[in-house]
Amino acid sequence: MPSMLSTEVGHQRGNPSPAGSRTAVASFLGVVALSISLTMLPLASTSDSSQSIEAHQEEELSEDIVSLMQRPGSLLQVAKKQPQLLTIPLQKQYVPIRRNETVIAYKTAYFGQVQAGNPEAQTFTVVFDTGSGHMILPNQGCESPSCAKHRRYIRNASKSAVDIEHTGEPLRNTGAARDQLSISFGTGEVVGEFVRDSVCLGNSSTDCTQLGIVTANSMSQEPFGLFEFDGVLGLGFGALVLNSHFSLLEQMSRQNPALVPQFSVFLARDDSGQSAISFGGYDPRWASSELQWMPVEKQELGYWLVQVTSVRVGDDVVDDCANGDCRAILDTGTSLLGVPRDISRTMHRMLARPVPGDHASPARASVDCRGVPGRPIHFVLKGGAVVTLSAEDYSRPTPFNMTLPNFKDGWELFCRSLLLPLDMKAPLGPKVFIWGEPVLRRYLTVYDWGQKRVGFAVASNAVMAGGPSTTIGAPPPDSLAAGVPLSKASPGAASSEGTVQTV
Repeated sequence: MPSMLSTEVGHQRGNPSPAGSRTAVASFLGVVALSISLTMLPLASTSDSSQSIEAHQEEELSEDIVSLMQRPGSLLQVAKKQPQLLTIPLQKQYVPIRRNETVIAYKTAYFGQVQAGNPEAQTFTVVFDTGSGHMILPNQGCESPSCAKHRRYIRNASKSAVDIEHTGEPLRNTGAARDQLSISFGTGEVVGEFVRDSVCLGNSSTDCTQLGIVTANSMSQEPFGLFEFDGVLGLGFGALVLNSHFSLLEQMSRQNPALVPQFSVFLARDDSGQSAISFGGYDPRWASSELQWMPVEKQELGYWLVQVTSVRVGDDVVDDCANGDCRAILDTGTSLLGVPRDISRTMHRMLARPVPGDHASPARASVDCRGVPGRPIHFVLKGGAVVTLSAEDYSRPTPFNMTLPNFKDGWELFCRSLLLPLDMKAPLGPKVFIWGEPVLRRYLTVYDWGQKRVGFAVASNAVMAGGPSTTIGAPPPDSLAAGVPLSKASPGAASSEGTVQTV
């Protein structure tokens, strides 16, 4: 859910801020983000059929989307010989959104296990969020209902824990009011204090990092009360974190120089596969094409941001990006394809198509639009690489009945695109896409924080499959609500539609 975080560092509410105190702002495109605001605006309704489709789906978008995002980070290139590759399985959860007792959409999130504290490790599930920069865990003193349903960090149970200021320095006056961080999302808020402790991504001592953690005293119901994950582990850099003490990427590089400064994300195409995140490089089995690297743009902002030189729907160019000034943020905390608001209107029209079949047949209403042929979306990146999404990736499953006088019997069934309209201001916006789950399912992505670049390869369907499903809340097999899983992949399905080619 592209959301946003506004982070303020100051003393507890009710206490005046001392002279010289510092204020910082953070904002998420997913879960946490700094000094960037992300606003979702409704699409204007218009007279033609495709624009009416936009207006109808607009009210549902805020219920369909889950996203986490904040400020900047970094990762290095994959060495031929990887001395250390730490892989964490990711679990997927579906949360139903109901209207009048009917499920109209599902929100989704992916999360995996980490440990904090020493010598008795405390286990938590976190969203690994490329759109934010801090690690956030509920603390033992948090009494809000959304904290009570999760495992909470017990500071006194860890001998390695050190209370710290927002600067990362140890807390000197334990009796004084403490600095707190207020992180505001589009749909909620987290308020917390600071502690430094050991954070472990695996079982070896080399898998652990001393890291500044935001321990939450309060967490809003949305999204934390809806999902099973306990917290967030931000993988953004630079401006998305208060300082380097809170950056997992920077601290991993400093404390474990042998680690290849890269992480990779593989999202299984459907629920029969196993999604995962790896630190120290990537597993070549996850890729069915060569990896192609793109430089991170506007590195000072801290997002995994790549330049989009042009966008095509089929063979038709989207004029708004024709001069090469569009960009895209890779956000593992976002479940939809985010599109700049003005561009989304154009793309809705270009991607809409009538449901095939006999006009009078009732069977057309139950067609899954993800299987109805449509024009692909081609994102041409700096250097000529092309990222492609098929109709299966961007379509809303349920057909939409449009009532218009120029159609037979005054109506027609259309297949619609599922796009999240964005209104992001400079310096990040306005022409910025958010590449969430639809892109990340189609492509293996590798994040090199050493050289500030992102690698793309077509994701393989032949790996990480088998075994019992770990999916939580999977929708019924016949559901056509927005956000339901794709059908099981046939061999070679990804390579036939997804491409990273050079033009």
